[in-house]
Amino acid sequence: MPRDYSRPQRVGDQIQRELSELIRQELKDPRVGMLTLSGVEVSRDLAHAKVFFTVLGDAQAIAGTTEGLRRAAGFLRRELGRRMRIRTVPELHFHYDDTQVRGARISALIDEAVAEDRARHGDDPPADEPDPA
Repeated sequence: MPRDYSRPQRVGDQIQRELSELIRQELKDPRVGMLTLSGVEVSRDLAHAKVFFTVLGDAQAIAGTTEGLRRAAGFLRRELGRRMRIRTVPELHFHYDDTQVRGARISALIDEAVAEDRARHGDDPPADEPDPA
């Protein structure tokens, strides 16, 4: 019976938990403020890990956080090696996760299209909804 949860996924989940704690407790870089690790994708050979994060703020805050994390990657990798029981700790690559921003933009576009449609066709109820009267 094959596993539903592969080793790279398990390692990625553990890296995410450990990194969250390390960044919160050990990282002293002022550029890295409040952030959320949204996911970790580990390569099949466990040599590389893409760490996705979100942070509140403008493009400057995102760039500063990204640079702070990239500079701390060696320290974080070494600390992961001390905390985790794996032979090789993956090389960490940090990426800003813009899925929430893209999702909000798509939602706004849908709302805009619905509003335009209502303005064009009036406030008639859609054909699939019964008339409330």
